[in-house]
Amino acid sequence: MRTAVEGLSLRFADAADVPLILALIHELADYERLSHEVVATEALLHETLFGTRPVAEVIVASYGGEPAGFALYFHNYSTFLGRPGIYLEDLFVRPYLRGKGIGRALLVCLAQIARQRGCGRLEWSVLDWNEPAIRFYESLGAKALNEWTMYRMTGAALGRLADEA
Repeated sequence: MRTAVEGLSLRFADAADVPLILALIHELADYERLSHEVVATEALLHETLFGTRPVAEVIVASYGGEPAGFALYFHNYSTFLGRPGIYLEDLFVRPYLRGKGIGRALLVCLAQIARQRGCGRLEWSVLDWNEPAIRFYESLGAKALNEWTMYRMTGAALGRLADEA
């Protein structure tokens, strides 16, 4: 994948990248103060990203030949647009490599993938305290969807609902 940043390379991850992807997930969780929520393992990532039914894709960024970050995304669907979209689950650039255009290059790459695949939108969530990320996203033209509230169901609540007849 082409980038405008000298020394930066982007590529689709393959199964050999699973240990790196997990390490970057742990670094992201540390940054977001959510390390206690990470239960992903190499085996789980291998199955869900590269197994018989992959459910997400990963782009790996390297800067100066060293791993710099990643973008993990999957397709969603807009009934209003009648087209698929891309949901960016995680975008992470190692803190000491920020400000070099790596995050922007990852988003440019995702926008290009969305266009190539006929997607109607690219969307993601950001923690409300992450002002640097919010400023960065808004500088690119992204808009907060303040009228929408995200809901999540996990663990026991998800199990109870699934158990209903």
